[in-house]
Amino acid sequence: MTIRLYCFGESGNAYKAALALELAGLDWEPVYVDFFGGETRGEAFRKLNPMGEVPVLLEDGVTLTQSGVMQMYVTEKTGRFGGATPEEAREVMRWMFWDNHKLSSQAGMTRFLMNFLPEAKRPEGVIPFLQGRLKAAYGVLDGHLEGRDWIVGQGLSHADLSCCGYLFYPEPFGFERADWPNIDRWLSNIQSLPGWKHPYDLMPGSPADRA
Repeated sequence: MTIRLYCFGESGNAYKAALALELAGLDWEPVYVDFFGGETRGEAFRKLNPMGEVPVLLEDGVTLTQSGVMQMYVTEKTGRFGGATPEEAREVMRWMFWDNHKLSSQAGMTRFLMNFLPEAKRPEGVIPFLQGRLKAAYGVLDGHLEGRDWIVGQGLSHADLSCCGYLFYPEPFGFERADWPNIDRWLSNIQSLPGWKHPYDLMPGSPADRA
């Protein structure tokens, strides 16, 4: 059965799962969710995911929510991206947890406030505060990548797929690749992988689709 991933182009968390599925070579298809039209708040979607969040993965009776769980599912099915040794597997999980707490959560919120929420509704002082936290996170990641091609081990892992989730998007949220040379080089490594696609090319519902 083809894996179905409920997603939309602007979702960095959905991108983590979509990119893992794509680069692992699994048979999958995206199902567009109209997040900005309120679909995730509707009764039908809440039956699919009571948390009211994208992404959701369905395959032959399996329903998964949370992108990190979907990434683990890819490893269960293919043996890829989870780390080559138990030590690497723990390190992959460490960086995935760090990303979810320190990087993606802050980047996703900042990007939403700056680009998708009407300016009049933006809470005063929140964006600079979040950008300050993000700057610290970029510094941690950039420092770790000094002399490394990948976050863990000698190849792509879920640590990379998780941490890159929001960093390819064009909308401004305070991240400039040129300011972080090691991150910039690492993102270029990911972009050079066979099968890599930009989030707006990999998932439906990009701004261009709605123009």
